Amino acid sequence: IFLLQFSILVFTPCFSRAIVQIHLQPQEFVSGLAIFCCMPTTLSSGVALTQLAGGNSALALAMTVISSLLGILMVPFSIAKYVATGVGVTVPTKELFRSLVTTLLIPLILGKIFRESFKGLADFVDQNRRLFSRISAVLLSLVPWIQVSRSRSLLLMVKPAVFLVAVGMGIILHLVLLAFNAISINSLAALSGGDHSVFSKKENATAFLLVASQKTLPVLVAVVEQLGGAFGESGLLVLPCVAAHLVQIIIDSVLVNGWLRKDAAPKTAR
Repeated sequence: IFLLQFSILVFTPCFSRAIVQIHLQPQEFVSGLAIFCCMPTTLSSGVALTQLAGGNSALALAMTVISSLLGILMVPFSIAKYVATGVGVTVPTKELFRSLVTTLLIPLILGKIFRESFKGLADFVDQNRRLFSRISAVLLSLVPWIQVSRSRSLLLMVKPAVFLVAVGMGIILHLVLLAFNAISINSLAALSGGDHSVFSKKENATAFLLVASQKTLPVLVAVVEQLGGAFGESGLLVLPCVAAHLVQIIIDSVLVNGWLRKDAAPKTAR
């Protein structure tokens, strides 16, 4: 698990250096995608797709939790090192770290305390898991929408062609992450026992590939909120990341659907 965390929080943020070299107006589109590349994995879609694909959902959940916790430490420094230096701005690293602790770590700890302290509450949540998942999805979707709405006047000035270029960058970014992680998983499998390696097991490889290749949007919005306009207008920073987030879910959904059809083909032939 910890080896794949290096891919999520150490190796893939390095791609931000290449992204910030791209010249596009508004420049916030480029900076936003570069910051997006420094984020931990998604909070729920990676686990959901892993479960749908028949992968190791427990492993996917463990990777997600660890990535979110380590991301609190790593994200501020990754942005400062890979993005801020590329665009020539200064990031308030300490303030950003405090904000992530306040908005991510403390609520997580409080949630765990409430769950362990009130068994009736925990049982109620477990019995209505689907309802709470839908509520969570709606609330999470409102966060980037609010950020984008703040910059409505500027967004109306953006040419559709420029936005399509940003969407294309998001597609390429996710495909590169998938390819990079697929090669990493195969390399780790070859170095750690071949067919007997934990990385060679299909259910584990599925979880590793899906979770390690996705980036979270809600954490990015929380980060952009605390940057105080250092990289530009917040709505312009978030907009291409919303597109990139949707693109990665669509691509991975198609990928999972292809795996399911491939697995079902031999059964149908029989």
